[in-house]
Amino acid sequence: MSGGPDGGLLAGVALAARAVPVETSPEAVGYPSLFLLVVVGSLVPVVPTGALVSGAAVVAFHQGAPALWLLLEFGVAAAAAFLGDVGLYWLGQRGMRSRNGSRWLEQLRERAAPERLEQAREKLDRHGVTVLVVSRLVPAGRIPVMLACLMSRMRLRDFVRGDVPACLAWAATYQLIGVAGGSLFPEPWQGVAAAVGLTVLVSAAPTVWRRVRGGGRRGGGRRG
Repeated sequence: MSGGPDGGLLAGVALAARAVPVETSPEAVGYPSLFLLVVVGSLVPVVPTGALVSGAAVVAFHQGAPALWLLLEFGVAAAAAFLGDVGLYWLGQRGMRSRNGSRWLEQLRERAAPERLEQAREKLDRHGVTVLVVSRLVPAGRIPVMLACLMSRMRLRDFVRGDVPACLAWAATYQLIGVAGGSLFPEPWQGVAAAVGLTVLVSAAPTVWRRVRGGGRRGGGRRG
């Protein structure tokens, strides 16, 4: 699995396509596959789970009685994200208590840039567990906040209390992206492509903005 932008995009399209079957019956939407992939994506933060949820929402939108299937898809996505988050946090806690750490804890540390981790710790000190809701919605924001929670020795039950609304908000956001993409096109595959594209744009926007701001500051410094 490539760590670059192109690799992430291709992985997102491929996984979204696998999660969305070609059959048109509601039973073939593949919610068990969606659940498993989102859980795995939450435990191993390289799987583009947002693209999966948006793609599945497109298919649900094009089924008969879309409200029912969208509600089911929302519940599956939120529950899977929650289970994956809690599992990863529990594994991280075990690593914190272990003298030698763990590969899960090391993985979290590798994916949390020092400046992002420091920002997450400051926000956690000011806002408590409510920061988990925002972290789930901000691309690449979940891991630094989770690591900050681990470093502050937050209890699992307190983490759970903040993660429930975070996962609900996350599932709703990416489902809305999928519905927006699905409503623009008559064919599900067209909507899936649009939804994945929107998801990639949403995910890339903060990184692009930080680079633009950083370039502007350096340029302003040189002019001064």
